[in-house]
Amino acid sequence: MLKIGLTGSIGMGKSTAAKLFADAGIPVNDSDAVVHDLYAGEAAPLVNAAFPGTIKDGAVDRRELGRQLARDPDGFKRLEAIVHPLVRKRETEFLKRQRAAGADMVLLDIPLLFETGAEARVDVIVVVSTDPQIQRQRVLAREGMTEEKFDMILSRQTPDTEKRRRADYLIDTSHSIATTRERVFEIVADLKTRIAKGDFRNA
Repeated sequence: MLKIGLTGSIGMGKSTAAKLFADAGIPVNDSDAVVHDLYAGEAAPLVNAAFPGTIKDGAVDRRELGRQLARDPDGFKRLEAIVHPLVRKRETEFLKRQRAAGADMVLLDIPLLFETGAEARVDVIVVVSTDPQIQRQRVLAREGMTEEKFDMILSRQTPDTEKRRRADYLIDTSHSIATTRERVFEIVADLKTRIAKGDFRNA
């Protein structure tokens, strides 16, 4: 079973690309969605123990957590030590289910793929990218986003130029959704051809 790793910096259009892969019939494991689910469940008490006052109505209040992390950037390491093992467990369960279902390929949507060494767990890397000005406009339009917060997030992410260099496939989301969809379907078709040819014997 071929494992596609999808990644891209904040505001690049990765979530949109992941939905388009799902539209193309590829099972998708969305790390962000998994984290949201964990924050409303088993991770909530663990996060609150490390960052007191971050639980609201039984779930992690991401805005309060963000405020605490802005004051204490070293807190990211504590948070990752809690969350990453739980995310990996969910990913392993997803892969097991898809293998049992006979999927020929799956997509792992991993925002911090390079930053966490996750490239070693996938067979092919797809990077989503766009013009830096478009990226900035998209991110700053989000509720609660500030220039300072955006710059802090960017500082923790592998530069886009480096991601593009290490990509097996690139999706440029600077244009229309239709153009992005066409590129996603093109990648899926190419991967299916390569699987049929035996390019990924160890996948």
